[in-house]
Amino acid sequence: MITVSIVIPTYRRPKLLINCLKALLLQKFDKRQYEIIVVSDGPDNETAQVFNDWMGYDYPVMRYLPLPQKKGPAAARNYGWLNARGSIIAFTDDDCLPDAHWLHEMVANCNPEEDVALTGKVIVPVGKRPTDYEQNTAHLQTADFITANCACTKKALMKAGGFDEQFSMAWREDSDLEFKFINNKIPIKKVESAVVVHPVRSSKWGVSVKEQKKTMYNALLYKKFPDLYRKKINQKSPVLYYCIIAAFMMMIIGLVCRQHSIASVGFAGWIGLTGYFIFKRLYKTSLSLSHIAEMIVTSFIIPFVSVYWQWYGAVKYRVLFI
Repeated sequence: MITVSIVIPTYRRPKLLINCLKALLLQKFDKRQYEIIVVSDGPDNETAQVFNDWMGYDYPVMRYLPLPQKKGPAAARNYGWLNARGSIIAFTDDDCLPDAHWLHEMVANCNPEEDVALTGKVIVPVGKRPTDYEQNTAHLQTADFITANCACTKKALMKAGGFDEQFSMAWREDSDLEFKFINNKIPIKKVESAVVVHPVRSSKWGVSVKEQKKTMYNALLYKKFPDLYRKKINQKSPVLYYCIIAAFMMMIIGLVCRQHSIASVGFAGWIGLTGYFIFKRLYKTSLSLSHIAEMIVTSFIIPFVSVYWQWYGAVKYRVLFI
C-alpha cells in the first residue's frame, strides 16, 4: 500500500532529474510504501526517454505524467498530487538531492488523517565568495516554506485548494501555498531532520536580468495576502532602483533641453548610484574577471528591467504595488 507520493515537476533538465531520481531510489524507507511521480511541464521528449530508461522498478512505483502544454511548476505539481495514490504528498525539485532519510523523517512527523504541512531543512553548498547567482540561491536555506523540501497531507492540500496556477514561473507559488495553509489554520511543522541538498545549477552569463521577470508575481501574492506579505516577506519598494532611474531621466531631460548643469547632476547621480549598486552586489561575492564584468553590465540594466516588471505586475493584477 502506497503511503506517500513524491511529486517532482520538471522541464527539459534530464541530467538534473537523473541525479534527483537516484537520491529518491536510495531512500531508507519501505519501497512498497512510496511512489515517485515526475510531471513534465509540457511536451519533453528527451525527459520522457530518460524516464523510460529508468522504468522497470516494481518498487517504488515510478510514474511519468506529461502536461499537454507548458503551464509552470505550480500547475505541474497540482497535476501530480491530484493523481497521487498516497495520503501524504512530498514535494521536491528536479535540481535537488534529498538525503537518504528524508522521506522517513517526513512521514514519521506527518499523520495522514490530519490537516498538516511540513517543511524541512535545505542546504545550498556554496563557497566563501559565491557568485551573485549562487548567493541568491543560498537564500533558500532561510526560507520558511519552499517546495524544494516540503510535505503535507492530501487532505490539507484539498482544504487549501492546492497551488495557484496563476504563478506560472518558479516564484512565490510556494509562499502562496504557505499563506493558504495559514489562512486555513493548517499547522506547518518544521522538521530539521528532513534534509534536502540544493546544489546551485549552472547559469548563463547575465541570468540576473532574466530573473527580474519574476518580480511581477510579488504583486499577485501581495494582492492575495497583503497582511501576510508584509509580515513574512516584507519586501520594500526598490528605492535605489527608482533613484537610479530618476537620475538617468534627469540626465536625458537635461541633454534634450540643453541644460548642461541638470544633465551633469543627473549623470553624476546615475553613475554614482549604479556604482554603489555594483559594489553591493560584489561585496563578499566572487571577484573573478568574468563575474565582475557581469555585475557591472547587469547593474546598469537591472533597475530598469526590475521596475518595469514590478509595474507590469501591478497593472496586470490591479494592485497598488510599486
